[in-house]
Amino acid sequence: MKNNDSIWQKDRENRRDFRSLEHNLEVDVCVIGGGITGISTAYYLAQEGKKVVVLEKDKICSKTSGGTTGKITSQHHLFYRYLIDSQNKEFAKKYLKANEEAIQNIENIIKTEKIDCDFERKSAFVFTKDLGKLQGIKDEVEAAKSLGMKAKFTNEIEVLGKVEGGVEFPNQAQFNPVKYVTGLAECVLKKGGEVFENTKVVQCEKVDDFFAIMAEVNGNLRKVVAKYVVVTTRYPIFNVPGFHFLKMYQELEYGIAIKTEIGLNGMYVSSEVPTISFRDYEENGQKYILIVGNGHKTGEKTENNGFERLENFAKTYFPESEIMYRWNAEDCIGLDKIPYIGEYSQIRDNMYVATGFKKWGMTSSNVAANLITDKILGRKNSYEEILDSTRIQPIKNHEEMKNMLKEVGESVIMPRLKGEKGKKYCAHLGCELTWNEVTKTWDCPCHGSRYEQDGKLIEGPSVKNLESF
Repeated sequence: MKNNDSIWQKDRENRRDFRSLEHNLEVDVCVIGGGITGISTAYYLAQEGKKVVVLEKDKICSKTSGGTTGKITSQHHLFYRYLIDSQNKEFAKKYLKANEEAIQNIENIIKTEKIDCDFERKSAFVFTKDLGKLQGIKDEVEAAKSLGMKAKFTNEIEVLGKVEGGVEFPNQAQFNPVKYVTGLAECVLKKGGEVFENTKVVQCEKVDDFFAIMAEVNGNLRKVVAKYVVVTTRYPIFNVPGFHFLKMYQELEYGIAIKTEIGLNGMYVSSEVPTISFRDYEENGQKYILIVGNGHKTGEKTENNGFERLENFAKTYFPESEIMYRWNAEDCIGLDKIPYIGEYSQIRDNMYVATGFKKWGMTSSNVAANLITDKILGRKNSYEEILDSTRIQPIKNHEEMKNMLKEVGESVIMPRLKGEKGKKYCAHLGCELTWNEVTKTWDCPCHGSRYEQDGKLIEGPSVKNLESF
C-alpha cells in the first residue's frame, strides 16, 4: 500500500483509470471535482439528457470521498437538538427528511444500476461513556422522535459493553464508497457523459452566457466551454465571487483499518469531541474494523499524535487485531454547521457549489446532486431554502469565527509585520503554513490547503504548488 491509502483504495489497481482531457470541449455542464458529489451530480444530469463532463485533478474518489467511513446515515452526530434550537423544528424536519430520502436514493441507484459496493442496512449510534454527556444523548433522542425519526435510547454498545447512553437511528446503511463512485462513473459514461482524471482546473471565467474553464494536463492547457458549472471540490477553489473561505474551515481526521475476526451489527461514533467512529467491513471472507476520528482543525498546532488514540482504542477493544491501513482525510465545516448547496454566488448565474458537509458527505452528496440537478433543469427543490449556499445570517458559531480571525491575523498579518523570513506560505491566500509531523505535510491553518514535504499540492482550495521549494 502507498502512504495514506485508505482500505477503500486497496483494490484501485484492479479498477479502470479514466483518461485525461486531451482536447477542448463544449458541453452543457462542467462538473469540477470527481468525488461522490461530483460523480452523483453528473449521473443525475446525464440521466436527464444533459451533455456533462467531470474534471478531476487526481483520481476520482481519491481524497475525502475515498477516506470516509462509508456510513450512509441521516444521523449527523448530535445534530437535531442543535437544529431545532438554532433554526426551528420545521427546518430540522426538512433536514432529516432530505437525508433519509438520500439513503433510499442511493439504495435505488445501486439496485437499478447493479453496482457491487457492499451496501447493507444497519443501525447508526452516537454514544457516550461520560456521565456529563448523558443529557445531550437524551435530548437528541427526544428531538429526533419529535421530528418523526424512530430513534431509541440505549445504554449498551456491542464490543464496548455498558455505556452511559446512546441514541440509535434504525435502518441506516454502509457501503464501500470507492466501489460505489467508480460504478456510478461507469454509468455516467454509459449515459453519454465524460469523466476525466489527472485534469486540474486552474481557472473559470464567464464569457457572455458561457463559462470558459481552463484545465492543466501534463503541462498543457485545455479549455472546456459550458453553460453551467458545478464546483464539488470539497472546498471551493474559486475565491471570487462567493467568498466561501469566509464561511468555512477544514478539519483533518485520521483513520485506521484493522484485520479481525469480529463483525459488528451497527455503526458507531462517540459523542465526545474529538470523536472516535467505527464500523465493520468484510471482503472475500476477511473482516475489518474501520476506526476513524481524533480530528483537529487543519494546520492547528497540536500535540495530537493523530493515530495514537485510534490505535489504543483498537488495542483495548480488539486486542487480537492487526493494523493494516492508516490514512487521513479532510472535510469542510460551515460556521453554522449546515451545508452550502446551490448558487455559487448571488452575482454569478448558472454556477453552483456543494460544500460544508461536516463529515457527513455520503447522504449530503446525494441531497446536493438532486438539488443542483433540479436548479439546472429549472425545477423547484424542497430543500433549497434550508441549504441555501448564499445565505447571510448572523454567525452562531462565535467561538470558531473568533478562531478563524485569530488564525488569519497570526498567519497572514503578523509574520509580515515582523518581517519574518524562512517561513512557508500557502499559495492560496498567503497564510503561514505549519508542519504536521504525523502526516509529514505542510498544512494551512486558515483554509486547509495541504502540501507534500517538497511543496507539491495535495489538497485545495489552492490550485498551485509552493514556489519556494
